Amino acid sequence: MTRTEKLLAELIALPSVNPAFLPPRHPAGGEKRMADFLAATAAQAGLDVEFQKILPGRANLIIRLQPRERVRQTILLAPHLDTVGADGTGFIPQRRNGRLHGRGACDTKGSVAAMFSALVELARSRARPATTELAFVGLIDEENAQGGSRALAASGFRADLAIVGEPTQLKVVTAHKGDLWLEIETRGQAAHGATPELGKNAVLAMARVVETLETDYAAQLKRRKHPLLGTGSVNVGTIAGGSQPNIVPDRCIISIDRRTLPGETEAGVHREISGWLRTKKLPATIASVKLAPCLPLETDPKLPLVRQFLRSAQQARPLGVDYFCDAAVLSAAGIPSVVFGPGHIAQAHTADEWILLSELEQAKDLLLRFLQSQP
Repeated sequence: MTRTEKLLAELIALPSVNPAFLPPRHPAGGEKRMADFLAATAAQAGLDVEFQKILPGRANLIIRLQPRERVRQTILLAPHLDTVGADGTGFIPQRRNGRLHGRGACDTKGSVAAMFSALVELARSRARPATTELAFVGLIDEENAQGGSRALAASGFRADLAIVGEPTQLKVVTAHKGDLWLEIETRGQAAHGATPELGKNAVLAMARVVETLETDYAAQLKRRKHPLLGTGSVNVGTIAGGSQPNIVPDRCIISIDRRTLPGETEAGVHREISGWLRTKKLPATIASVKLAPCLPLETDPKLPLVRQFLRSAQQARPLGVDYFCDAAVLSAAGIPSVVFGPGHIAQAHTADEWILLSELEQAKDLLLRFLQSQP
């Protein structure tokens, strides 16, 4: 068993479920156990350790390897520490057929293990860069509201490149979609179910809204394409209206998931959908659900450090992914960001999450080579 594999197994055995998905004070909730374990290990390796308090009992873990001389650039390794929930066996790491199974194996404790191991190995080798500061930040709350990355960005943290840990199968990702959650409401007139002609059915009005969103509007989105991300999308996820069968419903609400492309804004999407519904003569009101924007990411692959990282990954051109992550939050704060890590996104959040151990080692080795190459 390699050191990186051993570390990942230890991390899986330390539950760090986002408290948003658990009852209050649940024993598996929060990132503290995992952060404390990593902090102690980092201190033993001679690394500088600090905590950035974000929420009660929850803090970003910041670990630094200082250069031998004056800092001229900073590279940030930024995986998240929290996971979604799991049953009782999900926190027992199991090795089978070259895979390590367990909650967080690929999303993103695999990235944590690879990035942390590369940093510790570099620190212990005494071959630290001369002028490049290396920072590992274990972020909290990515799976819910990205409280960790948003607080880090708001603190004024600066870096010349952030490598955000997510399962990308060791591919360097420079673009991802944004995500807007919207509510659309239709209003009607209540009446007795025996005389529906005296009322105005809000559910019927909403049925027409749903149909046009899922057909005509979705088709319009497919006509706008991004070279790495393809098209934006819309999905009607929930619907609620009426109180009982014998009352004409006077109110209906749907929630939709709108995946956005670089260049699209929240205000622009609001205007677009409102205008579309007006064109179809479908009166409805729109409001945002998420308090903090989930912006799309687009990082210039021609930036020197991004080009260098692509070469380290032996990758001719960057890739894009459909999902949103902390990279866009850091990028919006002025930190050029890419996404990279071992594992496949198809395994994330599944009941039997796993990662290929060979890929885990490759990720650590690739990161180590890239960090060693820095001035």
